[in-house]
Amino acid sequence: MRTGHLKAGRTAQTLGFLGKSPDSKGTNFFTVEFRDPELLWLSPLSPCNLSQGSCPQVVIRLPALVCTSDHEACLHRKSTSVRKDGDVVIGCFLSLYFYIYYTAIFDIQPTREFYYVPLTPRNYQNYLAFAFAIDEINRNPHLLPNISLGYEFHNFISSHWVMLESSFILLTGQHEIPNYMCGRESKCAAVLTEMPWDTSGQIGPLLELYRFPQVTFGSFDPTLTDSAQYPSLYQVAPKDTYLALGMVSLMLHFRWTWVGMLIAEGQKGHQFLSDVRAEMDRNRLCVAFVKMLSTVAVSYFSFTKQHDVLTADTASANVVVIYYDTDSTHDVNYNIVQDSVTWKVWVTNSRWHADLSGRDFILDPFHGTLVFSHHHKEISGFKNFVQDATPYKYPEDTYLFMYWSKNFGCSFSESDCALKNCTPNASVAWLPPNRFDTALSDGSYNIYNAVYAVAHALHGMLLEEVQRPPMRNRTVMLFHHWQLHRFLKNIQFHNPSGDQVNLDDRRKWDSEYDILNFWNFPEGLRLKGKVGTFSSHAPHGQQLTLHEDMIEWATGTAETPRSVCSDSCNPGFRKSPQEGKAACCFDCTPCADSEIANGTDMEQCVKCLDDEYANTQRNHCLKKAVTFLAYEDPLGKGLVGTALSLTVLTAAVLGLFVKHQHTPIVKANNWALSYTLLLSLTCCFLCSLLFIGRPSTATCILQQTTFGVVFTVAVSTVLAKTITVVLAFKVTAPGRRVRQLLISGAPNSIIPICSLIQLTLCGVWMGTNPPYIDTDAHSEHGHIIIVCNKGSLTAFYCVLGYLGSLALLSFTVAFLARNLPDTFNEAKFLTFSMLVFCSVWVTFLPVYHSTKGKVMVAMEVSSILASGVGLLGCIFAPKCYIILLKPERNCPTGISNKTHFIRKEPSYH
Repeated sequence: MRTGHLKAGRTAQTLGFLGKSPDSKGTNFFTVEFRDPELLWLSPLSPCNLSQGSCPQVVIRLPALVCTSDHEACLHRKSTSVRKDGDVVIGCFLSLYFYIYYTAIFDIQPTREFYYVPLTPRNYQNYLAFAFAIDEINRNPHLLPNISLGYEFHNFISSHWVMLESSFILLTGQHEIPNYMCGRESKCAAVLTEMPWDTSGQIGPLLELYRFPQVTFGSFDPTLTDSAQYPSLYQVAPKDTYLALGMVSLMLHFRWTWVGMLIAEGQKGHQFLSDVRAEMDRNRLCVAFVKMLSTVAVSYFSFTKQHDVLTADTASANVVVIYYDTDSTHDVNYNIVQDSVTWKVWVTNSRWHADLSGRDFILDPFHGTLVFSHHHKEISGFKNFVQDATPYKYPEDTYLFMYWSKNFGCSFSESDCALKNCTPNASVAWLPPNRFDTALSDGSYNIYNAVYAVAHALHGMLLEEVQRPPMRNRTVMLFHHWQLHRFLKNIQFHNPSGDQVNLDDRRKWDSEYDILNFWNFPEGLRLKGKVGTFSSHAPHGQQLTLHEDMIEWATGTAETPRSVCSDSCNPGFRKSPQEGKAACCFDCTPCADSEIANGTDMEQCVKCLDDEYANTQRNHCLKKAVTFLAYEDPLGKGLVGTALSLTVLTAAVLGLFVKHQHTPIVKANNWALSYTLLLSLTCCFLCSLLFIGRPSTATCILQQTTFGVVFTVAVSTVLAKTITVVLAFKVTAPGRRVRQLLISGAPNSIIPICSLIQLTLCGVWMGTNPPYIDTDAHSEHGHIIIVCNKGSLTAFYCVLGYLGSLALLSFTVAFLARNLPDTFNEAKFLTFSMLVFCSVWVTFLPVYHSTKGKVMVAMEVSSILASGVGLLGCIFAPKCYIILLKPERNCPTGISNKTHFIRKEPSYH
């Protein structure tokens, strides 16, 4: 066990190396104890009380490869840089291992003694792609002919001193004094780096000071497009402009409306969060929660922060978007695993990788992950190059040496630390995907294009050099670094795979994405299968293509997962927002009458047209059936039968009176008025038929005019009969004037006068606003009722009011004359008939206004029939009774027997 002050690279910075003692009186220093090849235990040196639990102890989980003491001596002999000579050299910074070394607490002098070297397979593929591109260009007779490319590779370690040292080596070609050339001339034309500007701030300003071309092959960073601030920096990666749109399109396809966000802190993470939120808002999707994940670039002591994934606000979301843009996801992966976050669907970008240092989890939380990866074609020959890469073929490759020693059971020779006893004919292609993935990643493809971009720029410069006068004894291509900028800015070419590459941010094409599905079945297989694509150039609605039958969902999920805050509202219901909650959280409220919702999750119900109605499910509008008070309806049949029966009855009464016209009971009270009344009642019963059947313009006009005129004739006839009774009684008194009025038939003139007034009112009505055909779409559900609109309600009520005035006048006169001595007591019959008539129409008015549609028409017909029956029954029923059943009373003898006092009956007919 070694003790001392732990000073770490990225891993140690992520997890920290200092801690406060429980009493906060000092700082605990930790020992480094290798108890397990995959765990690094940090224990305090300061005294502590184990029984009280005051000893802080931190368990750091690290990637799989740990160099034990048996390997350290041989590893110290290996250089941390790899060089291949050539006429022109391309430099490269790439992080392949993490680096822990020791130094005194106050000693600022660096040490190169390291004890811990984990390799990351994903980054090692990037290194192989870099070496493959150099080798492929050197074999290409059409690109940089007669010029050999070399490379100078430096491991990117999170150590200021080491990074600066590597930068000076690239710039000067020597390890000695900066800015003083005392050795070989540097052949480096450009440097490739994956690190974003914030984590490579130590070398960026230095290279910029020398105007040294820098080509980054990490994910595209919009903050680096400012040519004034970063004039020597070029980005080869495609833009991620439509990444948010692609992920939202996936959510829309599967109807995921309630989605969580795990976003890496940093400017790109915040920009992506802003873009995806705006796109989700545009499509009415909701963010269930947002968890910002601290990274090394943000916090050197992130072990003090707990990334609790399973909390109360995250349990409801079954789909989580992970946006990661850093080099290590171990902290996120392990927090998810330790929280046992299974049965979730993870949607992420290609920078995320579930490495987990080769661990196979029984319930893999990342099985079924959907990854958006930039679309690119396969590099021909790359897999063969990877399969053939061995430390025996490339003995100068330190990283291949270390990788072989870990994965193929090698031992070291004591004399020269050469590998021995390795698995025969071993190849990294034999390793499972969790140890080495041969599928080309986005980073490997970008670094491949970056090498070709520098080569094409050099080729353009070479062509320009050829056109100049030759220089004596020139054996290599000599140029200044800054001269390459002019060619890099305008470079645009097709790589050997056929994809277009350019470094101008303004001419970059928007990305196309392959949607990969992360599989881990059988356990530990860890494969990525292509299940779909997303293209921003495709027509709207065709941008996303998915093969759902190929998708493996999260462990324990057989069907397509659902992720919603509230279940969808079925047709017939509308969404009702829940107060204080997101728009995706709602209640389902049934649509009102005459409103429908024919889709799911409708915001508002749609009102049906006037000629339509909603079905019982409230999801379709149906055409209303046209209806009216037809003769075929039961109600219509009843009214027609009643009207015709009353008409026949009235005609029978008229015939009976004509047959017995010479009898006293017919002669009494002017038989001509009786005939007139019976004829008018017949017309009243018949006019009710105008209200039944399909209305037309003619019937609508005839309904009201005929009703008004014939009833006016009937009521005015009753008034004339009543006045006749009164005058007949007055005849017995002395005086000739009353007798003259009775003999001359003056009461009969009341009928034409009153009828003329009614005709005048009807004429004004018909001339101003006559009745017309109208529809009633609201009285009966599912029906449009064709009715006659009264037109001018004022004229209608004037006609009805005039008729009521005549009836009231007749009733008043008859009531005053009810006790006058009369043989057949006709005054009482007239009084009672007008009482019935007035009662019917007084009742009619409120009932008429409280009904609608066919019932209103039926009510009007019933009132006509009822009032006619009142007149017919009250006036003529007693007389018919005497004529038919008491004929002895319909003779002079019968009349004298029933008379209490004898008087001569006047003749007034």
